[in-house]
Amino acid sequence: MLLGWNVLSQNTLIQTKDSSVIIGDIIISGNKKTKTNIILREMFFKVGDTIAANQLEQKVEQSRQLIFNTSLFVDVVLHTAKLDSNKVSVIVLVKERWYIFPLPYFKLVDRNFNDWWVNQHRDFSRVNYGIKFTQYNFTGNRDKLSVYLLTGYNRQVSFNYELPFSNKKLTNGFSVGYTYSQQKELNYLTSSENKQLFFKLQDGFARTFSRYDVAFVHRPNKFYKHTFRVGYTAESVADSIIIKNGTYYGDGVKRLQYADFSYTLQYTNTNYNAYPTNGFIGVAYFQFKAFSNHSSISQIITTGLFAKPLSRKSFVRTRFGATIKFPYTPSFINQPLFGYGDFLIRGLEYYVVDGMAGAFEKTTLATSLFTANLKLPVNSKTYNNIPFNFYGKIYNDIGYSYNPYINNNLNNKLLCGYGIGIDIVTIYDIVLKFEYSFNQLGGKGFFLGGN
Repeated sequence: MLLGWNVLSQNTLIQTKDSSVIIGDIIISGNKKTKTNIILREMFFKVGDTIAANQLEQKVEQSRQLIFNTSLFVDVVLHTAKLDSNKVSVIVLVKERWYIFPLPYFKLVDRNFNDWWVNQHRDFSRVNYGIKFTQYNFTGNRDKLSVYLLTGYNRQVSFNYELPFSNKKLTNGFSVGYTYSQQKELNYLTSSENKQLFFKLQDGFARTFSRYDVAFVHRPNKFYKHTFRVGYTAESVADSIIIKNGTYYGDGVKRLQYADFSYTLQYTNTNYNAYPTNGFIGVAYFQFKAFSNHSSISQIITTGLFAKPLSRKSFVRTRFGATIKFPYTPSFINQPLFGYGDFLIRGLEYYVVDGMAGAFEKTTLATSLFTANLKLPVNSKTYNNIPFNFYGKIYNDIGYSYNPYINNNLNNKLLCGYGIGIDIVTIYDIVLKFEYSFNQLGGKGFFLGGN
């Protein structure tokens, strides 16, 4: 029994192949902060809808996944309860996350932990620290407010507010942001060995950066999202950077101002966005930058993720992506490609590969090993036990970076990495990755992170 109703097994609803049920009511409980319409928007049905009985279970599960993938809740449970012969009530039970995170901030400035540990010799001066205030679900409408006040290796002040749904139909939203930062040290060039070269100023700053942007977001349905963004950026570097690399910005200039426009089309349909074991995510991105003092440049990026279960515990996941920047330009700021973000080949974490065009494909075969629960010493409104799900995996990555200006050990050649690892998935979308990888240069080692 649940809330006084008789909770149904789905089989009790399927009397014939053509039988149907009517959604008589939707009851939502546990959302103390989140507005009810934010939850209802993620469901595949509404009150009064008629649904084929043999499709109800699927639609209930799809609704649960979408509600959970809002990242507003640590737990989501949906039940159906019989009201009369052909009417059911859907009961939605949610446990909200902590939404306010006024936390001390401590983060390495390097591309990844492995780069900091090996290439930067575990230098603790290469960290940013300060206060990071993030308020998820600021007004209960799935909106997010972020304020960063950082110092240390870099200085940064930033503000960002995102409201995904601002109209009655819950299809349109917006975001506004501002960032100002100063850097003592700057990556001004990539060496012939595909390593980042840095220059540090003892007095003053190597780079000063400010940016304003505003975005309009349109989400016409549960799977597609369109983002139109306009921004303005002004940045400059010290004379020492231009002396070391006259093509840092191009044409020997040390100041850069540009307006940019970008459009992103995203399709998301997975069982769990943070660690998909079933489903697809696809992203197409276009950006145009109009510079005040030299030629404009555009970039197109497409990425995707496809996950498919092979058995109850095992799955295969494929990531792929491609990009092109045009027109071709030797400006260093337009060169970075592999070693950043999604464009990472596991096994090549210590290297960067610059380029004007590139592509990658990464395949992972994984299986669930076991689940462990950590009991908290104090009672929590959200979790008394923290679950940890362990997955074993093997993987193989390939990629290619085209660069008409550079030809060394990794540019204009097939990139390859492979290995074995363990992923640990826990609450708040935290995924810890431990990997032992090999690459085509004969290198091997233990790495934290990866994707």
